[in-house]
Amino acid sequence: MKLTVRMKIFACMGLLVLIVSFTFSLTTQVYTSGLIDQFQRVQNDADYLSASPDERIEMFQSYILEHTRLNALLKVTNGMRLFFFVAIGLFFSFWISGVLTLPLKKLIAAIERVTQGDLNVKVPVDSKDEYGKVAKTFNDMTFRLREAEDARRRLVADVAHELRTPLSIMQLKLENAQQTGQSVPPEMLLRLHDEVIRLGLLVEDLHVLSLAEAGRLTLDCKPLDLSARLEQIVDDVKMEADDNGLEISFYSNTRPITVMADARRITQVFINILTNAIRYTPEGGKISVVIEDKVLDLNAVYTCVSMIDTGIGIPADELTHLFDRFYRVEKARSRHTGGTGLGLSIAHHLVRAHGGFIRVESEPDQGTTFTVYLPSGKYNNN
Repeated sequence: MKLTVRMKIFACMGLLVLIVSFTFSLTTQVYTSGLIDQFQRVQNDADYLSASPDERIEMFQSYILEHTRLNALLKVTNGMRLFFFVAIGLFFSFWISGVLTLPLKKLIAAIERVTQGDLNVKVPVDSKDEYGKVAKTFNDMTFRLREAEDARRRLVADVAHELRTPLSIMQLKLENAQQTGQSVPPEMLLRLHDEVIRLGLLVEDLHVLSLAEAGRLTLDCKPLDLSARLEQIVDDVKMEADDNGLEISFYSNTRPITVMADARRITQVFINILTNAIRYTPEGGKISVVIEDKVLDLNAVYTCVSMIDTGIGIPADELTHLFDRFYRVEKARSRHTGGTGLGLSIAHHLVRAHGGFIRVESEPDQGTTFTVYLPSGKYNNN
């Protein structure tokens, strides 16, 4: 049986009352027995022996009352008993308070270490009562703090890495132009402009991602014909797919399919995913976009958009990190082919902001399927 802190206190106080009551009863019994023995020794004379039973009882009562009122030793004994009971009570109170506050002392020591920056502290969970729950919650909190701190450090390192390359290129080009003293050719200006655009896109992606992660991204949700929008998106990326020797197609089982969504943000989701599919699908491959309406999942109804490619695929151990910031699958770590690693993370958070989610299925050299689930019916922007 799991004991709560209240039950433990009740049990301890009950034990204290039992001990005090037993001690008082024992001392009273000992004193009374001594007084009766003394009466028998003193009153064992001819007058007592010749008295009737009623007279003997009266003599016994008179003796007890007289010695109870007049015996100074009894007062001293009562004082000693009172002192003894008080001492026992104080001792048990001190002991109980120590037992009950020991887990708090451990927790306070751990909290002080956290305030000093030590996030590796862990409080032992020795019970299943409220103290145990507090200790477990504290350990979960420090674990999440460690994860957040690790994520912050990775983010700082990744941002510094992503910013360093375009800045280094621009600095090198400008320094060369300054040292030669020649006029800047249009090709150099075009290259510098490309790097500025890359920086601008990176900063914008980071801004959108930070707002989405903090739950402060504002969505302008309106009824949207998702099938018509997807058909337009596929048409927009078709030229890039053709340049890479890929076949891209769109299929809908019914039209129109209306969802409540921010058209600009949801377009960004599908563009990011399709761009990845085009980038990692070898020449001659196929990309299919399929939309289905009224798909039941976990007692909720969704509109599902599946983007299926015949690309290089993703190893199983990489799938759990696919939506992390700046994450790139090992084969795609080149900046020229792997992007900044923010696209899928942004897509993941934008879909979540719409109340949906993304699932991924993939096998190396067999292709990948991204499925976006968007709630059907009225969208709740809260």
